Amino acid sequence: MAIKLRNPRKAEFNMASMSDLVFLLLIFFMLTSTLVAPNAIKLLLPTSDSRTMARQTVTVYINADNHIYLEETPVDLDALQTGLITALGNQDEGSVVLRSDQSVAVQYIVSVIDVVNNINNMYQTKHRVILATQPRR
Repeated sequence: MAIKLRNPRKAEFNMASMSDLVFLLLIFFMLTSTLVAPNAIKLLLPTSDSRTMARQTVTVYINADNHIYLEETPVDLDALQTGLITALGNQDEGSVVLRSDQSVAVQYIVSVIDVVNNINNMYQTKHRVILATQPRR
């Protein structure tokens, strides 16, 4: 006499919980990947012991290939001046944070400072250039 089970066992695999797990892992990796690289332009900043903090208005980047970026948009020196005039607007005092790679020649840094000084002379403003550094370890 064969005994029959009331609830026969099924040999199927339920994929519903697996798709939930994959979805949660996808969300986790998307969030952590955006926190890892906040700056799109890769720079190795010079080191310094100073801890000066300022409220920044505009950021200018110079990478190791001596390309100049205004808020992650590539520009030349003429376009930098018009872009800074637009970005600074009608502020009398603003801060231009210069994030320059440590291998960049000083002439490129001085050129950006000259652009800001030209804007100050043309519009009688008091904008400052702040060189961004990383702390020494």
